[in-house]
Amino acid sequence: MALNLEDKKTIVAEVNEVAGKALSLVIADARGVTVEDMTRLRASAREQNVYLRVVRNTLARRAVEATEYVCTQDSFKGPSLLAFSMEDPGAAARLFKDFAKQNDKFEVKALSVGGELLGADQIERLASLPTREQALGMLASVTLAPITKLVRTFNEVPAKITRVVAAVRDQKKDAA
Repeated sequence: MALNLEDKKTIVAEVNEVAGKALSLVIADARGVTVEDMTRLRASAREQNVYLRVVRNTLARRAVEATEYVCTQDSFKGPSLLAFSMEDPGAAARLFKDFAKQNDKFEVKALSVGGELLGADQIERLASLPTREQALGMLASVTLAPITKLVRTFNEVPAKITRVVAAVRDQKKDAA
């Protein structure tokens, strides 16, 4: 389908706006993936708040120019499927990693987080980042641990006194 100049400007502006708000970007090559599989991938992306878009390479290069994803410009070779994680930095990486397990023809080309370009082999590193809920749970457990230990220590003092008094009582009872 031929795009006129206005359509191209609209695509670039839309992708640029999304890239400005996104936490991470994963680029993949989806050649050979069936339409049914792509439909399932798009549905999963919507559920996880991942912006998924196939964009021409020249338009993608222009769209990421003024963002932290400018480092990915050299990765736009061949067909490119862009996935921007909007809430969770590892969401797009987890989505593509799981999808690649089911589809041999699906290939992750590059990823970027915080202005740093990572190779496709680093997808596990990005996919293993905890979700927001998991991170908050870890933070809560780390913050709660010292308080829990302090309470246990305070509770141990009366328990020790009780055990000592019981031992003295038993000793006097045996002596009598």
